[in-house]
Amino acid sequence: MNTKTIAAKKCRRALSLFAIVFIAAQSHAQKPADPQLDKMPVALETDYALSALPPQLRPGATIYLLDPAKGYFVARKGSNGFICFVMRTAWEWAEFRNDVVTAISYDAEGARVIFPVYQDEAAMRASGKFTALQARNIIIDKIKKGIYKAPERPGISYMLGPVMRTYPATPDQHKVLTMQMPHYMFYAPYLTNADIGNIPDGKADGPMLVNPEAMFLGKTKAPYGYIIVPAGEKEATKIIADNKVLLKRLADYKPFMNTEKGMHH
Repeated sequence: MNTKTIAAKKCRRALSLFAIVFIAAQSHAQKPADPQLDKMPVALETDYALSALPPQLRPGATIYLLDPAKGYFVARKGSNGFICFVMRTAWEWAEFRNDVVTAISYDAEGARVIFPVYQDEAAMRASGKFTALQARNIIIDKIKKGIYKAPERPGISYMLGPVMRTYPATPDQHKVLTMQMPHYMFYAPYLTNADIGNIPDGKADGPMLVNPEAMFLGKTKAPYGYIIVPAGEKEATKIIADNKVLLKRLADYKPFMNTEKGMHH
């Protein structure tokens, strides 16, 4: 093999390697980075988290705040067993967004067995070592292995905040909405809408059952189902009126939290 042939082969190999590296670099450059979560102002995050609870439970509740670089931490230790926090990632949707913001509370049982899933999801996102899909798959695997368990007794999650920004449908739909729907959620592991007589499936004009992880675990195998009961019209109207200042602060913080135009994308 002469010198020119060897040189030509080396050149082709070099060009091929360059092409592979260039294409890989272009592919990496074209992939949009996951949006980074910002730290909510402490006073705003605290007040919004507490708004999930009825007023009589707020003084004794434990408040968790989110450090986007680490995860959730206890900002105030409570005494009544209830916790509250602001959810910034809905793990079932396998999507890291920066416009999901919803105040949630749990009683002692929910704090024990449901909140750890949110904690782990937040920690995985903060680490930067996992994609949203990997995080969801890890959670689903831990549910299947019994590491994450269903509530062992009936209980309640209050979601009485005056506004929420989250997914209104199942994890195969990625539309996010700003909504005003204060409601109560009662633990209903492994149940379906048929079990509570909500037929056709998921009819939303009364109590309804929601368990998005059923899409991945099977309809009767989802441990974190909830029977959702919307607050009554008078109660919802009062909640929104009483939180007028908080709503203004949230809208000033993020325009997508503005409720002036009603439900919006």
